Amino acid sequence: MARDTTSLVAAATLGDTQPPDAAAARAASKADDAAKASDAPKASRYRPEDPRPMEGPSPAGRAEPRRPATDAEARALASAVRLRIMRLCLDRALTNKEIAELLGANPATTLHHVRTLVATGFIAPQEERRGTRGAREVPYLATGKSWTLDVSEHRIEGSNKAMLDAFLDEIAHVDLDAPPDSPEEMDPTGFSRLGLRLSHKDLCNLADRIGEILNEYALRPPDMTDGVPYSVFFALYRDVTRP
Repeated sequence: MARDTTSLVAAATLGDTQPPDAAAARAASKADDAAKASDAPKASRYRPEDPRPMEGPSPAGRAEPRRPATDAEARALASAVRLRIMRLCLDRALTNKEIAELLGANPATTLHHVRTLVATGFIAPQEERRGTRGAREVPYLATGKSWTLDVSEHRIEGSNKAMLDAFLDEIAHVDLDAPPDSPEEMDPTGFSRLGLRLSHKDLCNLADRIGEILNEYALRPPDMTDGVPYSVFFALYRDVTRP
C-alpha cells in the first residue's frame, strides 16, 4: 500500500532499536550494555543486529550516541553483500553454504565476505554442527555491533550506495501487489513519501524522533515464537530537485 504526499522516504518491507528521551538515563545505560555485549561472540547471541538492519553507515535516524567505527569496520559495512549477510544472520544462525544459497551466490564468494564480517566482529561463529552428509559446518550469527557504530567520519566511497543496493536487492524479492496473508488483518507495510521544507532545528528534531523509535525496536528481543521477519529502510535527504 502506498501513501504518496517527496523528500522523506520510509519503507517497511521484510523485520528490524532504546527508549526515547523521556527515559534518557535508562536508555543510555541499556545502550551501553548492548554495545558491550555485542562485541563478545556467544552461541546464543541474537539481535540487535544491522542492524540494523540498520546495518549500514547512514547517520539518519540515529538518536543514541555511537562509538566511532574503525576504518576496517567502516569498510566492512561498505558492501551490499555483507549488509545482506548480516541481515540474513540477524536472528537465525546460518552456514556459509546456506548464506550462498539464499543470496544465489558462489559459496567461495560469500566465504570471503563472511570472513571479513567475522574479522571485524559483525557476525560470530557458533557451535559447529553436522551437515546432511556428516560434514562439519559452522553457522554464523549477527552480533548487533553495527547498530552501535558511527561511520559518518570515514566517508568511505560507496557506503551509502551499499545500503540502498542492499535494500533494492531485498525488496526485489517481495511481491508488492500481493494481498494480505489474512483478509481479517490489516497490513501496515508499504511505502510513504513526504515532501517537507524544514529549518535545521526541525530537521534535527525529526531525525531524533525517528531515531528514538528505531532504537526502541532494535533493542527489543525478537519474537521467535510468533514473529514474522520484517525490515525497515529509512532515508532522509536534501531534495535537490526542488527550488
